[in-house]
Amino acid sequence: MSIKNESFPSSGAFELINSVLQADDADRQDAVKKGQAIFAFTLKNGAGATDSWHIDLKDKGAVGKGEAPAGKKADVTLSLSDTDFEKLVSGTAKAQQLFMAGKLKIRGNIMKATKIEPILKKAQTKAKL
Repeated sequence: MSIKNESFPSSGAFELINSVLQADDADRQDAVKKGQAIFAFTLKNGAGATDSWHIDLKDKGAVGKGEAPAGKKADVTLSLSDTDFEKLVSGTAKAQQLFMAGKLKIRGNIMKATKIEPILKKAQTKAKL
């Protein structure tokens, strides 16, 4: 089942992140150990529509649609535009820059939000191989 939404071009990154997490059990366990949270992403596209995805680094080490896995709650929610998420995932922008510019809104445990960047970097590295 695809988690990509054609209305959100950068949503393909969630599939990439999921494939990186699923490819190597040791990497997945390491990501869960470092993340210890459920990260929700709410993206807004150019048409003004919103959609949500989550990265579960609390239990499973998996990516899915919606703000959290069934019966669970996200520890932190990051809201940003589809374009800015693409920049964040590609490494052309940093979360701190987007936050300071008001382009990234964070709800929940802001300290947990800092733990997502290494996971995104790992996905960037694997994508370039």
